[in-house]
Amino acid sequence: MRPWQDDLLSAMQAKQTEAELFQALQQESHRIGFDYCAYGLRLPLPLSAPRTVMFNNYPDEWQARYANENYLSIDPTVRHGMTSLVPLVWTDEIFMETHGFWEDARSYGLCHGWAQSSIDPGGIKGMLTLSRAGEPLSETELRAKGCEMVWLTQVAHLCMSQLVSNRLQPEKPVELSQREISILRWTAEAKTSSEVSDILGISERTVNFHITNAMEKLGCANKTAATVRAALLGLLY
Repeated sequence: MRPWQDDLLSAMQAKQTEAELFQALQQESHRIGFDYCAYGLRLPLPLSAPRTVMFNNYPDEWQARYANENYLSIDPTVRHGMTSLVPLVWTDEIFMETHGFWEDARSYGLCHGWAQSSIDPGGIKGMLTLSRAGEPLSETELRAKGCEMVWLTQVAHLCMSQLVSNRLQPEKPVELSQREISILRWTAEAKTSSEVSDILGISERTVNFHITNAMEKLGCANKTAATVRAALLGLLY
């Protein structure tokens, strides 16, 4: 790891609150030439309504406009970030189907931007967006700063996901036995208790015993929910 990468990671990990961390992200984004910085993070649970947390230093008027017009539902950068980890540079083509939204954003100084998503083994997704009103992002600038921008995305997600999940999901760590993990892995492959019994060479009653224990530990009413929750919590890897 090069010194600047190590220094950035250490500086971000030292932040104790989400506000302190986002302020550091703003400062870093300004250093590399951007006016605005935004970070959105979505937790995987609860499944029916995943929690979303957003931080940005956009103009207050734009934030209100974005919320009132429900632009989140049509924002193509968000749509890209939900399905791809490839960095996205804002272009007219990206916003071709949302021209009104694009014109609105540019009127508030969000004219040129770059975004990248990230996801961790626990299923927490995040997206860092850097934008500005001035000069477009050239190929030369992207080559010169691209590594820093990508690294900033990873560091932001590592640190912000830990702070946010500790606040919004302050659950006691779930500890599954190796047998419970093994059985849930096969359950995730759509194997029945009888099939898991044959695969592992144990009785079906023993399989169901371990499934029941896992359900209790995970706070789930059935084995399907327990399997999904265990996977989202990164317990089946």
